Amino acid sequence: MTLDIITDPLLHGTPHGFFTRKGGASSGVFEGLNCGFGSSDQREIVEINRARVSKMLDVENDHLVGVHQVHSADAVHAKGPMTPAAKADGLVTATQGIALSILTADCQPVLFADDKARVIGAAHAGWKGALNGVLEATISKMEELGANRDNIAAVIGPSISQPNYEVGPEFRDTFIAANASFERFFLQGRDDRFHFDLPGFGLDRLRHSGIKRAAWTHHCTYSDPQRFYSYRRSVHQKQADYGRLIAAIRLDSTTV
Repeated sequence: MTLDIITDPLLHGTPHGFFTRKGGASSGVFEGLNCGFGSSDQREIVEINRARVSKMLDVENDHLVGVHQVHSADAVHAKGPMTPAAKADGLVTATQGIALSILTADCQPVLFADDKARVIGAAHAGWKGALNGVLEATISKMEELGANRDNIAAVIGPSISQPNYEVGPEFRDTFIAANASFERFFLQGRDDRFHFDLPGFGLDRLRHSGIKRAAWTHHCTYSDPQRFYSYRRSVHQKQADYGRLIAAIRLDSTTV
């Protein structure tokens, strides 16, 4: 089956993709392109799925590089395959021949590119990482490699949307304690519940960091089970586990 890949014009000229669950070898609750070794899916099947992603990005299988995501605000420089994977939630490179990847299932996958400096980045930005500064850390790490934030484009891929992200008052209080202005990312729900705008918050953090070209693809992981895995949907449906979507980006060797 053909892979279903979402791309964005802001990253035109830099090979990238937010891969949906279509076109993979996994079955059951993981049906499709599950790329997460952290799931209980068969490892050899996940390897097949990841190999299909590597092929689409024209890199060797072990050059599809990721990190051990821990909902941190840390970003690392990836010079090549990392074994074991570093514990971080952002990674950057100026090295050809490797693709940076992020796994998500409701959190924000964010891809970055400075096509002038030829530096790319990727970040896993759940609410905790986004609040604590993983996007800012990834941008700063790109600058260490020569990027200029005036030239960086950043795209948030499929993420859980505000109508489907219900949270409690203590969640909202955490954001307001950090910055009272963050109240604007919450809408009142039923009783004491609120709905949090995760991609809206991500875009705000990117723009606050000086990224002038930033966008969200406007795909909601929770509301489209045919295309996307969703941790929250799996919990609501009482499923035993869930698949992980992959987003990846690499330098184009033909870019001048």
